Amino acid sequence: MGWFSKDIATMDDLFVHTLRDVYYAEHQIRKSLPDMIEKATSPELKSGFEMHLRQTDGHIDRLKQVFRLHGVEEKGITCPAIDGILEEASDIAGDVADKQVLDAALIAAAQAVEHYEITRYGTLVAWAKQLGRDDCASLLQQTLEEEDATDQKLSKLALSGINRKAA
Repeated sequence: MGWFSKDIATMDDLFVHTLRDVYYAEHQIRKSLPDMIEKATSPELKSGFEMHLRQTDGHIDRLKQVFRLHGVEEKGITCPAIDGILEEASDIAGDVADKQVLDAALIAAAQAVEHYEITRYGTLVAWAKQLGRDDCASLLQQTLEEEDATDQKLSKLALSGINRKAA
């Protein structure tokens, strides 16, 4: 199904489509994080990725709750955007020999993922509220806040020394 598919006729259809998009994205992120953990050399970065791996499991669980609350089948749809972001991250990480530069590259890649998730969850929260689904909006808001906090932690790590060491 394309982004502007004939299968999307209502705001509810668009909400469900985007919900399935982010569900797929969370699963792909879940698969990618162990590799990022393995490649990270900064103990703080490695720890942050490990924490986000646990959070991602919680994000998936919350999405399952939203599917149930909304009364639709729990399933993902292929998301070329997250596939491209994760492929680029893998390519860049594979090309970097200097471990300090690698940590800076991993932070940049992780922030690209976080920014994608922040846009998706922000949109889903707004649409859930518009559809009168405050129950769904509340769950999605929790994840949005965690994604934003992760992005801020990554920025702090980068600015507190990782980028300087890489330079």
